[in-house]
Amino acid sequence: MTPPARLRPAPGRRRRRLSSLLASSHPDRLMFAGLFLFATLVGVAMQVVPDLVGVTTIALPLVMGGLFLGPRPLPWFIIYNLVLLTLALPKVPQFNGRAVFTTVVLFLLAFIIMLASFRRSRLGIAGSMGESMLAELSDRIQGQGVLPDLPAPWHAESVIRSSGGTRFAGDFFVVGGTETGRLDVAVVDVSGKGDRAGTRALLLAGAMGGLVTAVEPPEFLPAANTYLINHPWQDGFATAVHLSIEMETGAFHIWTAGHPPALHWRAGAGRWTPVESEGPMLGLIEEPEFEQAAGVLRSGDALILYTDGMVETRHSDIGIGIDRLIGQAERRLRSQFEGGAKTLVESTGSRGDDRALLLVWRD
Repeated sequence: MTPPARLRPAPGRRRRRLSSLLASSHPDRLMFAGLFLFATLVGVAMQVVPDLVGVTTIALPLVMGGLFLGPRPLPWFIIYNLVLLTLALPKVPQFNGRAVFTTVVLFLLAFIIMLASFRRSRLGIAGSMGESMLAELSDRIQGQGVLPDLPAPWHAESVIRSSGGTRFAGDFFVVGGTETGRLDVAVVDVSGKGDRAGTRALLLAGAMGGLVTAVEPPEFLPAANTYLINHPWQDGFATAVHLSIEMETGAFHIWTAGHPPALHWRAGAGRWTPVESEGPMLGLIEEPEFEQAAGVLRSGDALILYTDGMVETRHSDIGIGIDRLIGQAERRLRSQFEGGAKTLVESTGSRGDDRALLLVWRD
């Protein structure tokens, strides 16, 4: 009499485990098979020619597995390598204290790689794949802040420097198209700095990148504030300055949200002056009011928008920093504006904070 199917679950469980282990894309399966074969060859070589291939060679497949395998197959791959190492130990020509220390280090290396795989288990991807995904995400989000080609006589430059020199920073740009005859640019500074603020900046940049072309300029900062209120995070606030320029007339409007004032170069007067506008930080209060400042960019005029990393340091007030930035701009940008954004970012501000600067001028 044939027993019920429920009494013979072992083959099904084994098939499910094998399917779960190999449940990945075709390139991932090829990578796993290639590393498995490589580890096997290393294990055989350690036993057949122990004088030539030492036990430390097993570190190669261990490290490669940590780089290229996902968190699901990696623990089994590490265990397999440790089994190969254990089997090769009796073949070691001189198993002395140095060999014992080397073996302990190899087991410790395997343990560290195992811990790293557990930390990546929330993503379910290998380390190298995770890095490429983050780089692609950063490129796409930062692509929203790339300035378009402006019609003559308009020019613009933008520069971002993170505090740690990484690709992720708490400062970013949001740029709208010029199809409507208007240039909309926002310079945003998320709370925190460096990598800690980078993830929040990526999230907010995606949302604000959609808003800048979906709403009218006076509604942009209120809409961004509503987004942050409805998606709170710990210490989740941001400062921003939004610039909208009519390309035909040169008329501009500026709104700020807890942000340092923009700077306006008047060619006729020959000096930089702050453009004062007021508004609370984004994400703190509901239904805030943002007062606008207005003006006209005439021939030879320019505007500078920047984050507080350009003017604020641990040892000086932000007002002193603004005066210092104005002084640098007067000295370095008096003759020409081209390359001025990079010049100001490299010569001004705090190296321990993220820095961003936008320079717009009219010939």
